[in-house]
Amino acid sequence: MLQMKQPLQNLNQSQRTALAGVFVLLLPILSPNLFRPLGRASPSLFSEWNAPRPRHLRLLQGALDRQISIRQQVELWSPLADQGWKPCTESYRGVPLPEKSHGFLQVFLDGGLNQQRMGICDAVAVAKIMNVTLVIPRLEVNPVWQDSSAFTDIFDLDHFISVLKDEVQIVRELPIQYAWSTRDYYATGIRATRIKTAPVHASAEWYLENVLPVIQSYGIAAVAPFSHRLAFDNLPESIQRLRCKVNFEALNFVPHIRELGDALVHRLRYLPSSSQTSGTMDPTDGINTIVKAGAGKFAVLHLRFDKDMAAHSGCDFEGGKAEKLALAKYRQVIWQGRVLNSQFTDEELRNKGRCPLTPEEIGLLLSALGFSNNTRLYLASHQVYGGEARISTLRKLFPGIENKKSLASTEELADVEGKASLMAAVDYYVSMKSDIFISASPGNMHNALLAHRAYLNLKTIRPNMILLGQVFVNKSLDWSEFEGAVVNGHKNRQGQLRLRKQKQSIYTYPAPDCMCKAA
Repeated sequence: MLQMKQPLQNLNQSQRTALAGVFVLLLPILSPNLFRPLGRASPSLFSEWNAPRPRHLRLLQGALDRQISIRQQVELWSPLADQGWKPCTESYRGVPLPEKSHGFLQVFLDGGLNQQRMGICDAVAVAKIMNVTLVIPRLEVNPVWQDSSAFTDIFDLDHFISVLKDEVQIVRELPIQYAWSTRDYYATGIRATRIKTAPVHASAEWYLENVLPVIQSYGIAAVAPFSHRLAFDNLPESIQRLRCKVNFEALNFVPHIRELGDALVHRLRYLPSSSQTSGTMDPTDGINTIVKAGAGKFAVLHLRFDKDMAAHSGCDFEGGKAEKLALAKYRQVIWQGRVLNSQFTDEELRNKGRCPLTPEEIGLLLSALGFSNNTRLYLASHQVYGGEARISTLRKLFPGIENKKSLASTEELADVEGKASLMAAVDYYVSMKSDIFISASPGNMHNALLAHRAYLNLKTIRPNMILLGQVFVNKSLDWSEFEGAVVNGHKNRQGQLRLRKQKQSIYTYPAPDCMCKAA
């Protein structure tokens, strides 16, 4: 043993320094997880070593000790009353489809599932405006999750074409004479048939003046980038209705996604709850009434708390010094100083409602709104920043939380595992089948489901971000004060229909463009 140690002891300082340098160089290869503070898809391991402690211990104890009345449960799970509006895309018949189109339109869509969904709706509308044939949109590889899923991997193409057959001509593939018009072709240089200058929220006239002439000259045009390239205002009623028809009727998910979603929904509705009911019990039949109020029902929580959102918000989530440094570094490298929120203090951001709700905070919100600890709660989220440690407080409040992996087998998930768009599609489908949907923070998924559920008059809770930011900053509030503020601040945020205003998205507010006053 002494003979083995002797050579190391005889090494001079320069040799020891060289060995240390080699070790440092090899460490990222030997332990790559330690050096991913800038990876968009996963949090830094360093930031998770110190599991975040609950920020609101006083409120947490109050939530655990709370009593829920029968009235709260009945009101919570009751469906929305009729609001006097109904979908009217089916009863509307647009301009008849001309016998001959002017040529072919290609679009290339980036972003996640819901951004691509909006782009598809816009592509159909633009094809209708110009009377051209739409080629099935090309979905770009997602830069965040590296998902290469194609249109046909996500959406039922036969259904899509069938629903729109009287509105727009759609082809699965280009005719052989246009086979050269590929994404690779447009990536290698300036092409006369590619339009790169489409402004955000372009008018119908812009397409007629700038894109249609290209199609008439060459028989084809490709618009890339295309996302958000059609205005929300000053469009014909027929085009607005068509966009909603695509969004709410033509875009069905492929059968295997629907089948998996139906299996998850069935298990959520009929899986026995292992937790005990919480609430003020009637001496005779109170517990049975409370259980009956939520029997066979479930809520979906879209927990939008990934690293991108946490860093971009500029907020502090009390995950320790390592987390703060990791988020600051990530913010600087990814957005290079373009995060305007970073000039405000954490308290200022929270008072303005600019901080995403943490899993702990969304749990306290749900508790205050009357969700009992035996609620069937489905967690729709691709990845939570901070991992399971960050969700632990939410699980303490709602021990029956489920997600895809807890409800489905490995075999059932095989077709969607590792594909962010397909996983998101499953969550979207289950969310549409839920009795209540709640999104922790605004975003594309939040907006898409807000609109779709409003279209069908389904209950959707919109967190009051300004109110919640202010009450969570106030550390002196006891549970009863917090509960009262939350209940009063969310009375009209549970699915009540809001009419679209100028410049607002039709994909968030479908009324009045795509809905009619009921007779």
